[in-house]
Amino acid sequence: MTGTLTPPVTAIGEDDLESLARGAAVLGTGGGGDPYIGRLLAAQALREHGPVQLVAPAQLPDNATVFPVAMMGAPTVMVEKTPSVERIGHAVAALAEHLGVTPTHIACIEAGGVNSTFPLVAAARLGLPLVDGDGMGRAFPELQMVLPTLHGVAATPMSIGDEKGNVGLLTSIDNHWAESLARSLTITMGCAAIISNYVMTGAQAREGLVAGTLSLCTRIGRRVEQVRAAHGDAVLAVADELGGRVLHTGKVVDVARRTTTGFARGSAVINGADGDLTLEFQNEHLVALRDGRVEVTTPDLIIVLDTDSGEPVTTEALRFGHRVSVLAAPADERWHSPGGIALVGPRYFGYDTDPVRFDARERP
Repeated sequence: MTGTLTPPVTAIGEDDLESLARGAAVLGTGGGGDPYIGRLLAAQALREHGPVQLVAPAQLPDNATVFPVAMMGAPTVMVEKTPSVERIGHAVAALAEHLGVTPTHIACIEAGGVNSTFPLVAAARLGLPLVDGDGMGRAFPELQMVLPTLHGVAATPMSIGDEKGNVGLLTSIDNHWAESLARSLTITMGCAAIISNYVMTGAQAREGLVAGTLSLCTRIGRRVEQVRAAHGDAVLAVADELGGRVLHTGKVVDVARRTTTGFARGSAVINGADGDLTLEFQNEHLVALRDGRVEVTTPDLIIVLDTDSGEPVTTEALRFGHRVSVLAAPADERWHSPGGIALVGPRYFGYDTDPVRFDARERP
């Protein structure tokens, strides 16, 4: 990253939450759930249990037992169906009891929206350190779409629970089946559930996670606040932190959005001085087209920010008349391997295009 050097984050307390949530919403690429909701739950957990220690993946012992925790479902639904602090911690406890092991660390499976703050809630409630990393380096809509899948880590056994207290435990033959089965349960649970899965050893976590993403989220959030206070351009500051570029600036002139099969799906059209930019999303922004020509695609990041404030705008918050800027930024390079493209490339999502990198390069 090209941003200014700041001291490493070694713990997260209540004073860090606003910055963390803002940066997580940036990496969420439009998905991952409303960061405000995650921030409120994390604040409650930290007030009750104190700050949470951050541990770099490189510091994990080989025999650590790392439990990721996340929200699964449609971000549009999470706005109205907020789980309790207790339910988030219970997802880990239920899986640990089923496996007969004791968790040593909590982790984020994706660095986006509530899925960067819900693990913080679980870590605070259970009194465990949190790994400074995640399984994607961004957010993706399906359960198998994590780098640990590329490294041979199984998604199951996994726990899944709703806000009422229903809890299920799943075992599947592969990670794609885990997505299919868990998605069906999530829909039955009202399109929003808490899960814990991809339990890893310390050695597997060091290999499969993207290191430093929670520190990056916090750094992005702080920089936006600092630049804005100095009356600078927060959009350019975020692009600098991520090593990306500003793709488009304009006004939202059309939004089509629906919640179906457990996802928030749709498109948005942004009119600017250099034409119309259309964003296609499935929870997260996946493809950006300018006047019908593909500009950038998944797996690289497509990020929407409020032009004036630099605040990230989620897919459920996009509204007609909103003045926004769209950034394109690089994903973890492992996503551009053949296996990564097969898992999260545009053709997997039904788009008839090869991947286009954030700087408009097609994949070789």
